[in-house]
Amino acid sequence: MYKYLFLPWIDHFFAFNVFRYITFRMGLAALTAMVVTILVGPYVIRKLYSLKMGQEIRNKDECPPLHALHKNKQGTPTMGGLLFVFSVLAGTFLWGDLSHPYIWISSAGIFLFGAIGFVDDYLKIKKKRSQGLSPRQKFVAQAILALLLGFYLLKFSDISTFAKNIYLPFIKGLVISNSEWFYLIFVVLVITGTSNAVNLTDGLDGLAIGCTIICSTAFAVIAYVVGNKIFCNYLFLEYIRESAELSVFCSAMVGAGLGFLWFNAYPAQVFMGDTGALSIGGALGLVAVLIKKELYLILIGGVFVMEALSVILQVTSFRFRKKRIFLCSPLHHHFEMKGWPETKVTARFWILAIIFALLGISSLKLR
Repeated sequence: MYKYLFLPWIDHFFAFNVFRYITFRMGLAALTAMVVTILVGPYVIRKLYSLKMGQEIRNKDECPPLHALHKNKQGTPTMGGLLFVFSVLAGTFLWGDLSHPYIWISSAGIFLFGAIGFVDDYLKIKKKRSQGLSPRQKFVAQAILALLLGFYLLKFSDISTFAKNIYLPFIKGLVISNSEWFYLIFVVLVITGTSNAVNLTDGLDGLAIGCTIICSTAFAVIAYVVGNKIFCNYLFLEYIRESAELSVFCSAMVGAGLGFLWFNAYPAQVFMGDTGALSIGGALGLVAVLIKKELYLILIGGVFVMEALSVILQVTSFRFRKKRIFLCSPLHHHFEMKGWPETKVTARFWILAIIFALLGISSLKLR
């Protein structure tokens, strides 16, 4: 949109030339998304209250101690992810280059994954229980979207010649090249895994959105570097011309996250719900796939990985050993059960997220 609003006036106002620079538009995208979220947020929260879109807390019989800790949150409006997605799209469409296909792919991705989450949230509220769509239904919907992306990258994108390659962090020159079918399966695992990992992390006020801000910042930096030929030549990275514009999209996620945290910080006025969690996870997975940094997501999204692994280990251990490894899963609830205040758990997980993000960015050079 900026091309139509400002670039035609460059001949008359030379200062408008600054809009050509991606770094400048990254800042504006973040600022726009944050301002939109903060301004629209109160109206959205009031509307959710009036529509009685309240969060259903986990049943008391499932985990009595956890229910006692969180019972006061019953009725807090959910579906706040609608606000997040709207703000990201506003910042992206205003300051992104709409002629770049990656802008449209990332925007469509965050919208469609948000739509899956919206249906899930709606069913939870309608049925007045903590589960909406079945895990199988969510996975199938997410997998279809991921397959469409993988097929596009293999057949129609600028990176189709090396789309099947998987690049390893910290190792220079070592590439895993796969068949097309294996790559499609890999894309499905990356995107659906990230989407569900963020969903599992969204259990404490400000936890998931804080980690989202940190991860999105890291990916904004990496997308900019990978889309810059000079940096790629210096760092021996794969140059992906289209990826530079994704830094604008990631910056919009940072800004929308900061704005949402304004309302989601403890005690939360609104929850993002699956509408926000699935859209965030889907978007992060999409970006990682588009810039060919899928395995870097394990580093940068280390907190999300920890949360998902804690659930997998807990379920596996109880099924085969009839014993639990953690007091409660996901991992953040384990520390709650150990007596940590909610705010302490959140702050310490943010610190871990920062460490993981720095490690991921550093791996671009340490190879």
